[in-house]
Amino acid sequence: MCQIFAGQDPHRYETVTRRLRLNGQSTSIRLERAFWRILDDIAAREGVSTPCFISKLHAEVLERHGEAKNFTSLLRCACTIHLGEDQQLSAIAAE
Repeated sequence: MCQIFAGQDPHRYETVTRRLRLNGQSTSIRLERAFWRILDDIAAREGVSTPCFISKLHAEVLERHGEAKNFTSLLRCACTIHLGEDQQLSAIAAE
């Protein structure tokens, strides 16, 4: 069972840092390559660039919660939500 997880290509979980602007301030976000791929996909589906998507998400979090505690964890969780939605859509299509 663990071979599926342990045998994955290390390139997939290598951390990658990207620089972008959030609320007009330059910052950097470090995530594993697999999460960047998912965020790139979400942004493409929304018809925007990845930095634009992340900036919009950050602004919405600030609006709802007043601050964005541990924003990189929020991004990872957003990716898992996205993957769950894809699985639900695939199951509906298969019915």
